[in-house]
Amino acid sequence: MSIKMESYEEMLKELYSKLPSKIKRKERFEMPEVVSYIEGKKTIFKNFSSIAQKIRRREEMFAKFLSKELGVPVKKEGSVLVLQRKINNRLLQQKVNIFIKEYVICLECNRPDTNIRGEGVKMLVCEACGARRPIK
Repeated sequence: MSIKMESYEEMLKELYSKLPSKIKRKERFEMPEVVSYIEGKKTIFKNFSSIAQKIRRREEMFAKFLSKELGVPVKKEGSVLVLQRKINNRLLQQKVNIFIKEYVICLECNRPDTNIRGEGVKMLVCEACGARRPIK
């Protein structure tokens, strides 16, 4: 019985030749789309709770961020967030995207698998790559 000894490079070339030429890559995390409407002088953020759940952040923290960024009082009513001013959907979407980039996505591996830890200085800790960074 003879064993054929191949070099590492030959084995690597053979494996690469067996790979498909085009590999489809689909991200499992997609930026959630804001659904809101204006009712009188208020804006109703209809899918607020579902977005908070999808990004795995506390609703109180998410609402506080939006309130500060938009300079408007907010009130949680069931699964919706009521903003006490007329705000167009595009601006609300921009603020949600900023929140996700700062408080959800890891800067090292660009994955959403993070959580916030700490008492005094809050740290964004990535469960995928282990990176840590302070957040405000």
